[in-house]
Amino acid sequence: MATLLAGTLLPPLDFFIVNLAIPSIQDDLGGGDILGQQIVAGYAATYAVTLTLGGRLGDLYGRRRAFLIGLLGFAFASLLCGSAGEPWLLLAGRVLQGLTAALMAPQSLALIRASLDGRDQTVALGFHGATLGLAAVIGQSLGGLLVTADVWGLGWRAIFLINLPVAALGLLGSLFLRDPHTRGAERLDWIGAILLFAGLAGIVIPLVEGRALDWPWWCFVLVAAAVILLRGFWRYESSLGSGRRGRVMALVPPGAIIAPGVRIALVSVALFYSIAAFFLVFSEHEQTVGRTPLQASLDILPLGIGFLIGPLTVSYLVRVMGRRIAALGLCLETIGFLAFAGLVAAFDHTAWTAAPLALIGFGQGLALPSLIRITVTHLPRAFAGLASGLVNATLQISAALSVAIIGGLFYTFADAYGSTAAITAVSLLIAALLFGSALLSLRAERVSSADMPSKVPAG
Repeated sequence: MATLLAGTLLPPLDFFIVNLAIPSIQDDLGGGDILGQQIVAGYAATYAVTLTLGGRLGDLYGRRRAFLIGLLGFAFASLLCGSAGEPWLLLAGRVLQGLTAALMAPQSLALIRASLDGRDQTVALGFHGATLGLAAVIGQSLGGLLVTADVWGLGWRAIFLINLPVAALGLLGSLFLRDPHTRGAERLDWIGAILLFAGLAGIVIPLVEGRALDWPWWCFVLVAAAVILLRGFWRYESSLGSGRRGRVMALVPPGAIIAPGVRIALVSVALFYSIAAFFLVFSEHEQTVGRTPLQASLDILPLGIGFLIGPLTVSYLVRVMGRRIAALGLCLETIGFLAFAGLVAAFDHTAWTAAPLALIGFGQGLALPSLIRITVTHLPRAFAGLASGLVNATLQISAALSVAIIGGLFYTFADAYGSTAAITAVSLLIAALLFGSALLSLRAERVSSADMPSKVPAG
């Protein structure tokens, strides 16, 4: 588990850890605001559009093998980023980080799903979800701390080089990984992979780049082309699912998406991760009210503490709440955001916001592992990599959507009414989305899991 959690921690950590380091990188390498946008977008876009493919490669060719290749590649990419002396070299390293993270991350969840049963699987999924969520909070805090501390004179480079000891421990622990891999007869669906990659890229790239570039015309052209490509992908996958292509297995069998409970669970996951925008707007608001990067890191810390405690209580709460833990966590998050909005509106910056932030973190720590469990257990174990890829891709695309839409609303409101009014409005919107996610999670829980069937319907 420690090894798998290293693979779970690194990809989201590297998405969030750069936020507070971007000004230092720009001062050192130049490139201005464009470089800062590309550092984030290059990683986020590559990671999001290749996650499903990464999960499927593990299903077909071995999850342990895919995990090791991804971990080694991520370590090399981190070294490349940490030693970069030119902007183009840093950007190349970020793209390589995204590709290798998309190969590594799905295998962690897939191996948990394929290797463990019953209470062991529930506990492991709790640790996995906690690590995934904590990475976001730790990334925000750790980025500011490392840049401020200037460890060994490394400055911003430390945010990438810190991945190396974690990767080394992961490689050592991989000696003890076991992979109940039973597949291998099918060939990878390369046509489907290319169609899906191009389609998702057409959606994700405009989302991560559009706002910063004031929504140029090509963003809308890419989205329109993406819709056509994704429709073609769906039709092609349906033809593979009907068995007309020999040994080629569909990259995403349509039956996996339309299987009972899967669609509802994925929509619930997408609404849940609207919280990703909060980290951006919180950081922006903190800077507006004059907080330093170190102070901002400490202000968000209660959310991380709450998230750390949340998963530790799941096994006890299950005895009282049954399987409705996801809905409980989401409702607690909703209450937390409503309280946060009220306190900020009344007092602007106040230490009292630590309490609702801790409640948000606690609820998130309950909800994330439970939502992941709901989703992956609706697909058979043979498709554990696919299930993991779908969950992670949904989280990343939801993050991009929420940052683009909710972040855009924040900036619009901030320009018109000020930062305090903007973060209050955004918090109320996120609360509404989380409550919708809670209702959907209850519906998904009513559908039986797919542990018993031997294969996904062809669709």
